[in-house]
Amino acid sequence: MRIRADVAALIRDGHTNASIALRLSCARSTVARAREALRLPPADKLGRIYAEALPTGRVRDYRPELMPLAPAQQAANRARLLAALKDAA
Repeated sequence: MRIRADVAALIRDGHTNASIALRLSCARSTVARAREALRLPPADKLGRIYAEALPTGRVRDYRPELMPLAPAQQAANRARLLAALKDAA
């Protein structure tokens, strides 16, 4: 596939498919095919989300220590905090 030089330059500059198509008066599908041929990731937000998704279904930046606690764990933490505050006073 032949890729137009102006399309390739704007893709490499980080423009979205829609902005390139509007700027150069061509179809978004033309820009999308050029982006795929250059093997560059999508520039739009939704496309980035799809490109970063792992096929295993796991969350990319999963850190269990930062995940919300269960209500029972929150209650236990609250009770320990109150007991520690009473002991300190």
